Amino acid sequence: MTDETSEQDFDHDDIDDLDDDPDDDSDFDEALAAEFGSGFVQLDDDVDDHTLDDDTLDDDTADAIEAAQREMAEARARLAMVPAEVVVINHVMGLYELGAIHLSATPPDLVQAALAIDAVACLVDGLGDRLGDEAPTMRDALNNIRLAFVQIKGATAESVD
Repeated sequence: MTDETSEQDFDHDDIDDLDDDPDDDSDFDEALAAEFGSGFVQLDDDVDDHTLDDDTLDDDTADAIEAAQREMAEARARLAMVPAEVVVINHVMGLYELGAIHLSATPPDLVQAALAIDAVACLVDGLGDRLGDEAPTMRDALNNIRLAFVQIKGATAESVD
């Protein structure tokens, strides 16, 4: 497995089918509708229709938007200084916690827990030692939550019988 998309993974026909007119959103809208439903396309169109410009904003709102944009730029700059493995590990732990929350619910939500655990597995198994010094800890965490899932699933099945 490589880190680069191979030529065979890329469907050039999709690119050839796109219009060259940047004002025509029909291909994009069709893709959104196919993926998320027509309501999402309407929401996207509503956002496009309500684009704000400086002439429609009062001074306080414009100042608030500028402050928010500065804060976002500062947050992005801080995040860019953090090694990617640290951010990925934080996401792994967040997904681990999400799985644990669904397992500890009454009754346990095994479908949601399985999704979160599978997401942890995709990252931990997929990235392996690229996670750095924390890779063994992440593998142990994954094994532990998988074990907890199996135990809770078994206990849930026994209580139904």
